[in-house]
Amino acid sequence: MPDKEAKIVFTPSGHRGRFPHGTQLLAAARSLGVDVDSVCGGRGLCGRCQVTCAEGEFAKHAIVSSAGNLSPAGEAERHYGERRKPLAAGRRLSCQAEIRGDLVIDVPPESQMHRQVVRKSAEYRDITLDTSIHLYYVEVQEASLDAPSGDLERLRQALAREWQLDELDADPSVLTRLQHALRDGGWKVTVAVHKQSRIIAVWAGFRRDAYGFAIDIGSTTIAAHLCNLTTGEVVATGGIMNPQIRFGEDLMSRVSYVMMHPEGCGELTDAVRAGLNGLIADIAADAGVERDDILEATIAGNPIMHHLFLGLSPVELGGAPFALTTDAALDLQARDLDLGINTGGVVYVLPCIAGHVGADAAAMILSEEPHLLDAISLVVDVGTNAEIVLGNRERLLACSSPTGPAFEGAQISCGQRAAPGAIERVRIDAESLEARFSVIGSELWSDEPDFADSIAGFGVTGICGSGIIEAVAEMYLAGLIDEDGVVDGSLAERSSRLIPDGRTWSFVLHDGCPAISVTQNDVRQIQLAKAALYAGVKLLMDRAGLHQVDRIRLAGAFGSHIDTKYAMVLGLIPDCDLDNVKSAGNAAGTGARIALLNRAARAEIETVVREIEKIETATEAKFQDYFVDAMAIPNKRDPFTCLFSAIQRPARKSVSGTRNASRRRRRKRVS
Repeated sequence: MPDKEAKIVFTPSGHRGRFPHGTQLLAAARSLGVDVDSVCGGRGLCGRCQVTCAEGEFAKHAIVSSAGNLSPAGEAERHYGERRKPLAAGRRLSCQAEIRGDLVIDVPPESQMHRQVVRKSAEYRDITLDTSIHLYYVEVQEASLDAPSGDLERLRQALAREWQLDELDADPSVLTRLQHALRDGGWKVTVAVHKQSRIIAVWAGFRRDAYGFAIDIGSTTIAAHLCNLTTGEVVATGGIMNPQIRFGEDLMSRVSYVMMHPEGCGELTDAVRAGLNGLIADIAADAGVERDDILEATIAGNPIMHHLFLGLSPVELGGAPFALTTDAALDLQARDLDLGINTGGVVYVLPCIAGHVGADAAAMILSEEPHLLDAISLVVDVGTNAEIVLGNRERLLACSSPTGPAFEGAQISCGQRAAPGAIERVRIDAESLEARFSVIGSELWSDEPDFADSIAGFGVTGICGSGIIEAVAEMYLAGLIDEDGVVDGSLAERSSRLIPDGRTWSFVLHDGCPAISVTQNDVRQIQLAKAALYAGVKLLMDRAGLHQVDRIRLAGAFGSHIDTKYAMVLGLIPDCDLDNVKSAGNAAGTGARIALLNRAARAEIETVVREIEKIETATEAKFQDYFVDAMAIPNKRDPFTCLFSAIQRPARKSVSGTRNASRRRRRKRVS
């Protein structure tokens, strides 16, 4: 029947054409540009090219489609079902099925090379799968006296013949493994090719999957997502405390360490790489993935973390003009960074934006896409150094602001990092001034009957960043502190939770062992941190000529745990409709994942960052004015109309007018 032709329509793409009977379905799809995946080169091994034949009459296409218009299933499809799992009802391997009549063929999402995938183990996100690394299964001509060319040249010939990949370079690590792989695999190997131009790995026989890591190197924590590069699935996720913390809690203290110790840069680089390699090994082991199967990593981090990971001195970032060694995106070899993945593996480092607005902010933009929206977006990565992006598709501005470690629980009297036993949620009754709280590790609140049993293994140990945010905001809403942040000791007559603390007062959240209190100094530390962040936001709004934002996203490991209402009550962020203020989770990690799984996203963010207007808060004259106003709760000048239309504003009063009476009561109690 070679002279007969059949009409074929592929859905959902709508591609159509006419093909002779006997044409392989996969070949027909590729000739039309239909997006059908295949790793094994049409040998029926990988199962990636599965399709379904629609049954019935399709008037729109003038086709009567039937599964009988495909060749019967053969040995390859039967063997595939025995090796892996039987094909679902109605499914065929398009590399094995031949056209025998008119067909409407559906290509399911999981068989599309550039399919949309949703990450469930990390934040939900649709990502078009189009990685920079692809696997190719080839049969190489066996070495013989009649074919004296080298193994690498014959491998290149096979890739050109079977996959139309020409003029491929090869990583040196491939040469050390190639001969063993060819002979162990019976001259059949799987090859990993980077950017369709360079062979970076080779394995004996058929290899279906390869993996990559998306990594966010933060000053406090390092987070990593292990992703399957052939499916887009997030296989496993993990995180560790950044081991550089022993050299300093915040970024500037680490820069200072390098300034004072000639060997300091190397020490900090070794520390972060060792910690990251340990994390990579642990995540891979938990997922049952071998190191040699991990072929790529994408890296995001603030400028100082970026430089220290790359082995670059951060000293110039310690003072004006805050010069970066490089702000460009980088394609590097994993072995040059001592990264514990395949020796031929590659590393993509996202671009930085400015001296204190780094690759993590670029990744955050890639995740939240403010540059694609009409609405004015404010995206903030809340941490020891807040990175702030403001704008929309017409204009983006960015800056950083030194908030310090208070949001991480440091510099707080009972502060601690987020761990079981740390208070993370607080509520204070405005009438009785009684407090209740919840801790990490328990789903119960402190006033519920079984709370003590639920925390028996760890107890109440301190208060973490989200807890101190809520505690201070609730104290303001309950009238325990005024807009200047002064604790009102006159309320001690109403509540035994208010206790004298030197010349000031403290509020007791938990009177156990240890007792957990919020001191006047704790309130001040939170005011200083939030005022620095808000002043940075105001500078951007001022430069953009804006008085209002349409949407706010709080990102970062800490930002994602802040209750957005309390963030606004404190004046951490500007006034906005509360329904449009949400957590973005670890947006930098999500952006790194997008860059890992979609190579077009890399070109996109490299273009976007070149257009961003950078504001340096340290040299802006208005920063101090905005900072002083932002010390008030929520702000001395800005009215926060949206916020106080949704919640009741506390009655304004001056605590200073009651200070003398408070001092007398304090002296009386002490005596």
